[in-house]
Amino acid sequence: MNNNFDPEEYLRNIGEQDDAEIDLGQGALALCAPNHDGISLQRYQHHFKVLADEVGARHAELLKAGADDDAATQLAALKHILSDKFDYEGDFGADETMQNADIIQVIDRGRGGDVAIGILYIATACAQGWLISGLNTPGCFLCRIEKDGQRIIFDPARRAKVMEAPDLRAVVKRFLGEQAELSNKHFEPITNRDVLIRLENPVKFRLIDNEDYEEALKRIERMRLFAPDEYRLLLDAGVLYAKVDKPMAAIRALEGYIEKTPNVQDRYEAGLILDHIREQLL
Repeated sequence: MNNNFDPEEYLRNIGEQDDAEIDLGQGALALCAPNHDGISLQRYQHHFKVLADEVGARHAELLKAGADDDAATQLAALKHILSDKFDYEGDFGADETMQNADIIQVIDRGRGGDVAIGILYIATACAQGWLISGLNTPGCFLCRIEKDGQRIIFDPARRAKVMEAPDLRAVVKRFLGEQAELSNKHFEPITNRDVLIRLENPVKFRLIDNEDYEEALKRIERMRLFAPDEYRLLLDAGVLYAKVDKPMAAIRALEGYIEKTPNVQDRYEAGLILDHIREQLL
């Protein structure tokens, strides 16, 4: 990236990359860059490099001091720099949705949503070549770091707190109900594209709630650039195109969704919306 960086082009390039090649930090910058016209991204790119360099140096110090070369030491290096030195932590205020998903504001504030903080950890760990991933946890964003068979699940938004089985069980029950039990599906790794989608989804929902359909549509169109095969975005796009009086675009999006969604009920419900839009054109 540089001062001539084109966020749309970068996101489109992500859409053509293998998922493992996606740089989450740069992707998050590309998503929020259009909302910061005139701001140089070089400072924020440099910050990601500083985090990576300092974590690498801290990890080397720990090994030299006799720490085991394992996932726990990797996490200790990440926590020391991101949490202890740069003071990154989660912001759980309900009214802070927009800035908490904006990685530029997160870096400026040292606080952000759980996905944004998680991206800082993942991008920094990946810069070391470490094996780390976001997890499909209900209601919150957790990460897992692993090495040589050792796996550690931690909460990046709560200063890299290690999550033991009772903690994980509490998370599941808090968001799925007291009858819910731990399941492997709740802690499976998600793709890098899904991480970026989880970063943007709360913003999309907030904009829709505020009836700012034009801006919500812009967000969805950006998401479709880096996740062109995510058919569920076509439903959102179709509904919003109709809201902003673009019926033909709405029809194309909904037809694409109906063609791709595997769920019969979802196809039926989208078909009702599509029929209504077509009737309005008569």
